[in-house]
Amino acid sequence: MSHRNARLTPHGRRTLIERVLAGRPVAHVAKEMGVSRTCAHRWDTRYRGDGWTGL
Repeated sequence: MSHRNARLTPHGRRTLIERVLAGRPVAHVAKEMGVSRTCAHRWDTRYRGDGWTGL
């Protein structure tokens, strides 16, 4: 679920994670998708470390 001002929808988060898992640098993916590096790293950490599967 996302809030009104969220830059990434569930589909966008899935796209971000797929690009990062394909070996692209998080900073480059973040810039392409119009989000901060902090936001992109946060989603990557949630996906990899916390076992979060809400994609």
